[in-house]
Amino acid sequence: MKHFNNQKSPLDNHQLNPSRRRFLQGAGITLALPLLQSLHPAFAKESESPIPRRMLLISNNLGVLPKQFFPKTSGRDYELSPYLQDLAEFRNDFTVVSGLSHPDVDGGHSTENCFLTAARGPTKSGFRNTISLDQFAALRLEPMTRFPTLNLGVNLDKANRSLSWTRDGVLLPAEDSASNLFRKMFVQGDPSAVKRQLHKLDERASILDTLLDDTRQVRRVLGRDDQSRLDQYLTSVREIEQRLEIARQWELRPKPTTDERPPDDIRDQKQFFEKFDLMLSMARLAFESDSTRIITLMVDAFATPPFKLHPDQNTTDGYHNLSHHGQSEAKVQQLIDADHQQMMLLHKLFSQLAETREDEDRLLDRTMILFGSNMGDANTHDNTNLPILLAGGGLKHGQHVAFRRDHNQPLCNLFVTMLQHLGVRTESFGSSVGSLGELI
Repeated sequence: MKHFNNQKSPLDNHQLNPSRRRFLQGAGITLALPLLQSLHPAFAKESESPIPRRMLLISNNLGVLPKQFFPKTSGRDYELSPYLQDLAEFRNDFTVVSGLSHPDVDGGHSTENCFLTAARGPTKSGFRNTISLDQFAALRLEPMTRFPTLNLGVNLDKANRSLSWTRDGVLLPAEDSASNLFRKMFVQGDPSAVKRQLHKLDERASILDTLLDDTRQVRRVLGRDDQSRLDQYLTSVREIEQRLEIARQWELRPKPTTDERPPDDIRDQKQFFEKFDLMLSMARLAFESDSTRIITLMVDAFATPPFKLHPDQNTTDGYHNLSHHGQSEAKVQQLIDADHQQMMLLHKLFSQLAETREDEDRLLDRTMILFGSNMGDANTHDNTNLPILLAGGGLKHGQHVAFRRDHNQPLCNLFVTMLQHLGVRTESFGSSVGSLGELI
């Protein structure tokens, strides 16, 4: 691919500190070393690496108008819907799937944080989210890139919304600043800055060492159930240990260079499509530079005020109020306009990935792009029959796979197929009961 130089460093073969390795072995309880030893592939020679596969997961939390999105016919000879006509050039590069939803994930807007988790009962007392698709994949794949995942947002209420969640159901804040993301990916700190960052990482590791030593003392007096809960907690600590060591090794390795100019942030929430376009461009740049292979992007339409439809036209209301159109022709027409513009942004992304070559393949053929929503119909707060489009990745596309609208299949069946295609060995995720063989 063009414009990028991933430089090698004599520190690529840097080994774990021996004394630290002995300490972790002595700590016992679930703190096995093979997880740390698996760091080696992240710095192996490129010739030893498998063909890279990538995944971009996009959700607009107010969805699209279903009648204009879903085709009326199914199979390979289906007739393109009004929205899909915007993507006609790539008909053989995407698949539309209808009749999918998350079982027991209802409650209108409360489901937005569950789109990639399928955690049941988001409106119930004591609800706790579960691991998201991106994090599930990152934990099970060898760490091959500087960033295991990137979690991005447009107009996002970062304190309350995210597509990315840990195994413990903790929200991972999204990055909504393109300039910050650019610096993380390409701007190499001076030696003193690198040294400060390494010191911070070592401090965190020291805190974890103390914590592990304390828990070893406590475990001796715990009952079996408490020991099991402690083991689950220590598993999370072990994962943090691994991530810290990965971060330390990447900090010692030069960042790739690019000819792209640093972007300016768009702070005006009214420039909704410009911000959406910018974050899609940053996602593409991250893939092209192989900074990461898994990206999530939440488009927070719910938090978007009246926005610019065209240079000389703003919407008459905020995105959320427009979505509750009540069949108002004026509101519906504005939503149709907005949805078409989203499709055109996808068309632009598909075109750029198709034009970019990685070895003998188009980057589009190595990148799965999921576009969808937790909302089947925002006007009625319906969380069934979700709008789902999957493009790229070298899958068997060019079809409309239709399941029953009155008896949906789990969306997680599609997630399992995507995980397997990404290289994750799993037969299940979330509420899955199988996979979508139609795509393989």
